This record gives sequence, C-alpha cells and structure tokens, in this order.
Amino acid sequence: MDVLNRLANAGVVPVVVLDEVKDAVPTANAMVAGGIDVMEITFRTAAAPECIKAVAENCPDMLVGAGTILNLDQCKLAVEMGAKFIVSPGFDATVVGWCIENGIAVTPGCVTPTEITAAVNMGLKVVKFFPANVYGGLNAMKNLSAPFVGVKFMPTGGVNAQNLSEYVSAPFIHAVGGSWVCPKADIKAGNWEKITALCKEAHDLAVASK
Repeated sequence: MDVLNRLANAGVVPVVVLDEVKDAVPTANAMVAGGIDVMEITFRTAAAPECIKAVAENCPDMLVGAGTILNLDQCKLAVEMGAKFIVSPGFDATVVGWCIENGIAVTPGCVTPTEITAAVNMGLKVVKFFPANVYGGLNAMKNLSAPFVGVKFMPTGGVNAQNLSEYVSAPFIHAVGGSWVCPKADIKAGNWEKITALCKEAHDLAVASK
C-alpha cells in the first residue's frame, strides 16, 4: 500500500508536537495501540528531526512523516531522518518538485484556486487545506472540488472529535489532520493511555463515517 493510501485508510493523521526525543516512541506506540498507524511530526520544535529518526528506527508499524516543512533544507533533513511523507502549510514548488523527483509523498497547503492549480499541474492529487476553519471549511472544499475534479483535501485546523464524522464522510476529503488525539500536555505528562483512547475514538469514528 502506498503512502497516500495509508493516510486515507487511517482517516485521521495526528499532528504531533514533540519537545523531547524521549517522548517520540511512546507517543507512536500509544497511537498504534489506538488503531492509528500514521503520524505527522511537526518541525515546529528543535527535537523534530531526531524524533522522526527515533520513530522510523523503532516503530515499524508506524508510518512517520514531517509537517510544517517550510523549505527544501528542512524537507531533505526530514527525509534523511526517515520521514515517509512531507506536509507543508503552504505551496512551495521547490519542495514539491524535489519530493516528486525522489518519490516522496507530499501534501502542500493549498487553499486558493491558484495554489491548487499549481499543485495539480505538478501532478498532485491530494493537498492540505489549512487552516480549514479560517478558509471556509467543508463548504469551501466542496466548491473547490467542482472545478478540480479528482483532487482531494486533507483539512487541518478546527477539525475535532465533534465534527470529524462530517468531514470524513465528504467524498472530497482524503483524510483529516489534527492534534486533538495527541495533546501536547498529555505527551509531556506521559498520559499514553489517554492518547490511545483518543486515537481509538477518532479511528473508530473515521472508519464508521467513510
């Protein structure tokens, strides 16, 4: 199964903020125990590259990717550390082009027709939609999906347990991203059972809504 299919099957792609490398593997294991086998470790912290490496080397059941990738140097470092997919908040043709050339799945942030056109013209079929709650949510994506036939969205921002079913059931949604299944405070406190429970709830909801 290819990477984009893994993301679609998961339904929910947790956006994970890790401040310490020691928390990376326990967080990944807690998610897998809850039925979610993909995670996006965001490059918002200095620990992110080593966290990706730790998960890639120690959690064979987890598909780990890198998020908040803003430039090519970050992208190359993430892949070097073991990231299997790249997520960026905006569209950068250099990053997208490098990923395509190197066979790395990439979902750049695209919320306007111009950005989506740029992504489609580079061969992409799945784009991130961020922040979804600011740029019109499901209604915006529904309208954008009409001219961009075959394009699917991965919304992040404002997606949670309360509206997850509504998002996942829409035919133009590939998967959703969010941090509610792995709150930063619970990672820091080592509340692995709570993270497992949140992941299980989200996974079950996503599967039932497809």
